[in-house]
Amino acid sequence: MNETVLKKRKFQMTMLFLGVIVLTYLSAWVTDYGFVSSLEAVPGAMLWMASNLLVNGEALGKLPDIMEKLLETVFMSIAATTIAAALSLFLAIMGSKTTMVNRAFGAVSRFVASLSRNIPVVAWSLILLLSFGQNSVTGFLALFVGTVGFLTRAFIETIDEAALGSVEALRATGATYWQIVSKAVVPQGLPQMVSWVLFMIETNIRSATLVGILTGTGIGYMFDMYYKTMNYEVVALITITIVLAVILIELLSTRIRKVIL
Repeated sequence: MNETVLKKRKFQMTMLFLGVIVLTYLSAWVTDYGFVSSLEAVPGAMLWMASNLLVNGEALGKLPDIMEKLLETVFMSIAATTIAAALSLFLAIMGSKTTMVNRAFGAVSRFVASLSRNIPVVAWSLILLLSFGQNSVTGFLALFVGTVGFLTRAFIETIDEAALGSVEALRATGATYWQIVSKAVVPQGLPQMVSWVLFMIETNIRSATLVGILTGTGIGYMFDMYYKTMNYEVVALITITIVLAVILIELLSTRIRKVIL
C-alpha cells in the first residue's frame, strides 16, 4: 500500500515538474524570450554597471538631499501602515468568523479587503493620480489602500486561529461583545498582528520607491529625476541608501519579532 502511494506521488511530482518546464518554454516562445541571449547579455550588463554606477564626490554632495527624501519616504510608509492597521483591525473583527456581528458586515469587510488587496499598489497609484495629482497625498493613499487589503486578510486569519476557549468562557460569564474582543480576541492575536504590521512597513518602504516615481514624491521622484538626466553616479548613491535603509528596517523588525513572538 505504501509503495503504491509513493509511486503515485513520484509520478505526480514528475508530471508537475514536466508541466512547469513545458509552461516555461511555452511562455518564452510566446514572449519571444531567449534564454541564451539573456545569459550572453549578463557580462555586458555587469561591465556597464561597474563603469557607470560609481559614486563620486559630486554625488556625495547630494547626500543630504537624498537622506531628506529617504526619511520622507520611510515616514510616509510607516504612517500609511500604522493608520491602515487600525482600520484593518476593525474590518478584521467585523469579518472574522469568531467575532462577526452579522453576515452583512462580514461580507462587506471581506469584499473591501479583497478589492484593495487584489489591485496592485502601482495601479492604485495611477488611479489616485488622476484624482489627487502628483503629491505626497497620492503616494500615501496608494500605500494605505494596498495595506488595508493585506492586513485585513492577515488579521482575519489571525483572529480565526485564536483559541475559542477564552471566548466561550467570557460569553458564559455574560461579557459584552466588545469585552470579549478586547479581553480575549485581541490579546491573543496581538503579537502576530504586530508582526504583520512590521512586515508591511518593510514592504511599503520598498513599494514607496516605485510609488514615488509615479506620484513625484519621496526618494522615488529623486531616483527618477537623476535617472532621466543620466546622472548615474547619483542614481547609484540613491540605490545604496535605499538598500541600506531596507536592510536596517528589516533587522530592527526581525529583532522586534523575536521579542514579541
